[in-house]
Amino acid sequence: MGIQGFVDAVNDNLWFILMFILLGTGIYYTLRLRFPQFRQIGPAFKQAFGGMFSKDNKADQDGMTSFQALATAIAAQVGTGNLAGVATAIVSGGPGAIFWMWISALFGMSTIFGEAVLAQKYADRIDGEVTGGPAYYLSKGAKSKFLATFFAITIILALGFVGNMVQSNSIAVAVNSAFGINRLIVGIAIAVFAGLILIGGMSRIASFAELVVPFMAALYIIGAIVIMIKNASQIGPAFRMIFLSAFSPQALGGGILGVSVKEAVRFGVSRGLFSNEAGMGSTPHAHAVAKVAHPAQQGLVAMVGVIIDTLVVCTFTALVNLVTGSHELGITGAEMTQQAFTLGLGRAGTIFIAVSLFFFAFTTIIGWYFFGEANIKYLFGGKGVKPYRLLVLLFLVIGSTLDAELVWDIADMFNGIMVLPNVIGLLILAPQAAAILKDYENNFLRQK
Repeated sequence: MGIQGFVDAVNDNLWFILMFILLGTGIYYTLRLRFPQFRQIGPAFKQAFGGMFSKDNKADQDGMTSFQALATAIAAQVGTGNLAGVATAIVSGGPGAIFWMWISALFGMSTIFGEAVLAQKYADRIDGEVTGGPAYYLSKGAKSKFLATFFAITIILALGFVGNMVQSNSIAVAVNSAFGINRLIVGIAIAVFAGLILIGGMSRIASFAELVVPFMAALYIIGAIVIMIKNASQIGPAFRMIFLSAFSPQALGGGILGVSVKEAVRFGVSRGLFSNEAGMGSTPHAHAVAKVAHPAQQGLVAMVGVIIDTLVVCTFTALVNLVTGSHELGITGAEMTQQAFTLGLGRAGTIFIAVSLFFFAFTTIIGWYFFGEANIKYLFGGKGVKPYRLLVLLFLVIGSTLDAELVWDIADMFNGIMVLPNVIGLLILAPQAAAILKDYENNFLRQK
């Protein structure tokens, strides 16, 4: 068995197990916290967007605003997986996979609430700047330096290095395909632009995220809406396909062998969790540094990130694929979504999806760098940041020139491995997350 075969075998087994672990954790947190994704959804949106236009509240060494932290988290959540992952789920699990993607998102909202409040509670200061994330609550909350160190190493490898290589590769391939520009030149340009942002530290990363992420999401959604308006007669049948095939076997294009309900559940749940990253331990790094009066406030904001990523962006991707019929063309992944936009918008759709993919992947690079940096600080202190930054920029250039399949699979493997210590910590610290929410509802809100 070669490297590719080994990595494929690990991923197939690991992610099948993790699907149940992550979904189970979401169900447990939903029950333990008494369905916060329903009870607190109004306050969540108010907390997330209420201060987004404030001129007085900016990022500094004391942290980010709630909205900046949310934008940084979404920068990482909304990526190429929102194009490729949704398409793969439809092809592998049928349209019904989208229904189960929604279900996984609803439970994932409780998990990500727990991650955010624990990251807030155990946030730390290193060289005068606030930082935090799973490594910090695993070390100080769960009292396990082993789990904390294991998590820190795996997320640096999974996101900071290997993950960012494939994001750079995705941009380089798309730009080369759309405009014919050499991939190495694209990689160098990515590294330069990323370096200009990263060198400014947390304040520049926050400013970039709050400016670019809303524009990126709005642009993509508008493009999807235009296609749906042009194919309005297919919207009803698309939703009917989603709901019917979620509970009954679905024939694939051409009436060949059907997709079982089991496969719809498997691929919907797994791609949904992979997309919104609930329970994976990545987004807490952004929510840890939010400047809020109570940790539960940022937990509510974190839930909004899952809504935007999965219930909005992924849903629009799914609908575009279904109403244009691209899911019946025998292609999958990002190519399927690219074809859907080409069918919907013509040549302009090809350029549109290349631009969207650039924004999705580039913002993910910035978000994943930030997450990795928090763990570099945990392992090495502030002195490790500059070498880490230079290595990330080097990996961006290298990644633009590679055949990405193996690199993607290695990134997926490390992504899966880093989930394990994080989930252990979440289960150990669940009583603390519940206590934080109870204090917020019984004491903090009454004092306001």
